[in-house]
Amino acid sequence: MRKPGSKKGARVGTGGHGRQALEARGPTPKAEDRPYHPAAKRKAASERDAAKSGRGSGPSRSQGRSSAKSHEYVGGRNSVVEALRADIPVSTVYLSHRIDSDDRTREILREVAARSLPLLEVSKAELDRFTDGGVHQGVVIQVPAYAYVEPEALLDVATGNGHTPLIVALDGITDPRNLGAALRSAGAFGVDGVVVPQRRAAGVTASAWKVSAGAAARVPVARATNLVRALEMYKQAGCFVVGLDGDGPTEIGDLELAGDPLVLVLGSEGKGLGRLVRETCDLIVSIPIAAATESLNAGTAIGIALYEVARKRRDAASA
Repeated sequence: MRKPGSKKGARVGTGGHGRQALEARGPTPKAEDRPYHPAAKRKAASERDAAKSGRGSGPSRSQGRSSAKSHEYVGGRNSVVEALRADIPVSTVYLSHRIDSDDRTREILREVAARSLPLLEVSKAELDRFTDGGVHQGVVIQVPAYAYVEPEALLDVATGNGHTPLIVALDGITDPRNLGAALRSAGAFGVDGVVVPQRRAAGVTASAWKVSAGAAARVPVARATNLVRALEMYKQAGCFVVGLDGDGPTEIGDLELAGDPLVLVLGSEGKGLGRLVRETCDLIVSIPIAAATESLNAGTAIGIALYEVARKRRDAASA
């Protein structure tokens, strides 16, 4: 009600005058859909990076699978050289202002020139930021997020390599450095691929790239939604599933199945193999060590086991 004497006269009730102000305006847009929000700017930057790396121009190996990151930074001369040799789609190469010249840096520069890759000279502080303070040896590359394959694809890899399948499965390995060490051993002993669970396990991040010394570019990694089902699939395909655990009744050196199609399963250093994974294994083997109270690092254990398998296969081939 307006006061008496108002020039606009009396106004009785709302009469619908405030109806427009009360109308709903729809749900609040997501942060990434608001042009001036930081989340929208980050999304736009990721889309620009994806366009530069060529991943938006057609289907790729990772089609149908999403990644939390659109790209990774890989540092270290060996890792960068192996990535370039494997034709990983590098979007940018970053070099330190005063990098020491050696055979690896010269090869990197030759590959950069041959492939016309963007090359930027940056400060050490920038390289430290890209690698979260990791050792980069003055060179870092930006690559797309790792493209995982399906678990059954590793059997096709073995067929293409023309030898008896040898696959490594990691159960509960959460440290990417242990994954990188496993990839390095896998590359050294001719493993056809590595399987990791999709959840509660380390993925192929920049840390794994670094520790693998470039093996991540050569050894395919598969992500299994359910590791037990993946192991059952390998058993149906004719593979023997062998678990590696400290209390295994059979020593790895006495493994008679080394020459057969084999899936070697390694558990976490703390908890070992999960119950269902252990029950799925055809056999549990162990690595004999001097002290019963000590344990081996996961990366070291898989390296020893793969060496024994490779040795037995080599001896059987030469017999």
